[in-house]
Amino acid sequence: MKVLAGEKLAVPPIWLMRQAGRYLPEYKETRKQAGGFLDLCYNPELAIEVTLQPIRRFGFDAAILFSDILVIPDALGRQVAFREGEGPVLDPIDANGISNLQSDNVLDHLAPVLETVSGLRNELPDETTLIGFCGAPWTVATYMIAGRGTPDQAPARLFALSQPAVFEKLIDILVEASSEYLVAQLKAGADAVQIFDSWAGILGGDQFEKWCLGPVSRIVANVQSEVPGARIIGFPKGCGTQYNTYRERTGVDCIGLDWSVPEEQARMLQQGGPVQGMLDPLRLIAGGDALNDGVDAILDNLGSGPLIFNLGHGITPQTPIAHVEQLVERVRKGR
Repeated sequence: MKVLAGEKLAVPPIWLMRQAGRYLPEYKETRKQAGGFLDLCYNPELAIEVTLQPIRRFGFDAAILFSDILVIPDALGRQVAFREGEGPVLDPIDANGISNLQSDNVLDHLAPVLETVSGLRNELPDETTLIGFCGAPWTVATYMIAGRGTPDQAPARLFALSQPAVFEKLIDILVEASSEYLVAQLKAGADAVQIFDSWAGILGGDQFEKWCLGPVSRIVANVQSEVPGARIIGFPKGCGTQYNTYRERTGVDCIGLDWSVPEEQARMLQQGGPVQGMLDPLRLIAGGDALNDGVDAILDNLGSGPLIFNLGHGITPQTPIAHVEQLVERVRKGR
């Protein structure tokens, strides 16, 4: 929270995206108890447990709520499932489906998640930040349109180009639902929230302006009007030269960087405020010198400014636990 307020710390705080997940044996055991993935997300007792597991094991400085960005379309009345080996599968939505979205009881549907947030705040050590989150409207919409992830999310891009008014209606619904959801998480006990725009990088020109910048800036404004001083991290993965525009236009307190951002650009972005990231998750799998070199490069380039150490995307299931331990030790050793 100090870094989100702009402070520079000698040793940066560290947490990892997807830190509670499939690389941990204790997570796999808890997942078996829950049944399906969404069952786990909506079971406060078990969701609290898996959120706490990496805190107990590694002592990260922040816990991120165990949930998924697709609980929003689920709360809007769409069919959402997670199939082993396939990932998320939804019923693809069309114009008629968008008109029939059920947006009146989103928070009622997500009450178990908010119960998890409250329970986590009670269970976590006082010094451990609790981060809530949502998916950005564009990224969530890509899954709703295609019914699954695709290599370039072309179905959503084509829909937005061919039926812009209908797509805008979907985005508007997602902006309002996501705003309510983040406000509720903050009021339930989250210290900060992150907006994941995992597919921001596939948008260009006016489409980036219309479907990424505009919706996220509205969410930030909505949240901060309801919770003055709320700290918000934005993660527009892969947006390249648009990162600086993203920070300026959206008003986020901190910007999450993926591993493709050049060091010079990262330093420039940090001059405008706190940054988070940007270690390549594959370095965490490789371990050894590849991991140490990646950590040291980030600390050398960004360690003198406000930095939250993280990966440039989520941790992967094949990551060795020993390498995560190596990462935490290296970061906390400092430079």
